[in-house]
Amino acid sequence: MSDILDQLKSLRLVPVIALDDASQANPLADALAGAGLPCAEITLRTPSALDSIRALKDRTDILVGAGTVHSAEQATSAVEAGARFVISPGFNLRTVTWCQENDVPIYPGISSPTDLESAMEAGLKVVKFFPAESLGGAKMLKALVAPYHEMTFIPTGGINTGNLADYLAISQVAACGGSWMVSKDLLKAGDFDTISKLTSEAVALAKSC
Repeated sequence: MSDILDQLKSLRLVPVIALDDASQANPLADALAGAGLPCAEITLRTPSALDSIRALKDRTDILVGAGTVHSAEQATSAVEAGARFVISPGFNLRTVTWCQENDVPIYPGISSPTDLESAMEAGLKVVKFFPAESLGGAKMLKALVAPYHEMTFIPTGGINTGNLADYLAISQVAACGGSWMVSKDLLKAGDFDTISKLTSEAVALAKSC
């Protein structure tokens, strides 16, 4: 599990993707990996999500996880499809427990000190800060880090090129989740050239932070 976190820390970015067409999974993976960001969080927001994960299951050049996981049952389906890590919008102890029992890295969403206390009680060291910008952005995250400095965070929600550096400047941030380089409009248009371009720019920005 630490290997997954190490990979996320080295990349500093997690593309958050909602795929409506599983046939786009491999072209998208090609674009991301080719642009220097071999990672994809496929969110379970669309009917094709699990098929998209399955399409990438045997690829060794991209780290694939499942996002928007609301239950242990969804976590089971995602991992069986090939997801190597699980991310959820909120803290669900049953989902967390299933992942822990099956050695699957899980990064549940937290939005308050109370959520953090629950995550710590469950033995977690890494959580998702969500929805980051709506909760007060990097300023709010810094306030949470102060009393919970032993925790590691993956802020997600409203993060873009304008505020990415603010989050990555916080030492307890492992990586940031973002969808601006893989927006639904770009995916709908099948514009993988623009996705590749935006991803390359995002990778360069993350490295400069």
